[in-house]
Amino acid sequence: MKFTAKERKAFCCLAKKYLQDERVRSMNDYIQHGSITTLKHCIMVAETSFWLNRRLHLGANEKSLVTAALLHDFYLYDWHEKSAGHKLHGFTHAKKAAENARRYFHISRREYKAICSHMWPLNLTKVPLSRIGWILCVADKYCAMKETVFHRR
Repeated sequence: MKFTAKERKAFCCLAKKYLQDERVRSMNDYIQHGSITTLKHCIMVAETSFWLNRRLHLGANEKSLVTAALLHDFYLYDWHEKSAGHKLHGFTHAKKAAENARRYFHISRREYKAICSHMWPLNLTKVPLSRIGWILCVADKYCAMKETVFHRR
């Protein structure tokens, strides 16, 4: 997956606001899959989403897509700490991330719903209902699989 110089510039413009925020940057303190931090995972999902949307001509709103992808795991805790009550993390973190994104960045309803549905099919009742939601869901599964298999600790 390679970006052209023009695509890299467009992506960076869309992501800049979030990547400069200290709360978003704090996701770098938590491991997501293997040795990949939550922030790095979210960046890879955003880049993959942006690339898929462009290459497959899917027509999703790029601003909303990048926003939802960057914030889809914005739950701000270490999910590996089971003693902290995160045993159901896979089922609950999407809603927590969406709530945090809405609280701190006033995201749109569409972005909120895309974040809430990114764990489908694990969360059977949260089916993605928009292009943004479907792209995010697919990109997240692809990146998670790649990170888990190729970036073991």
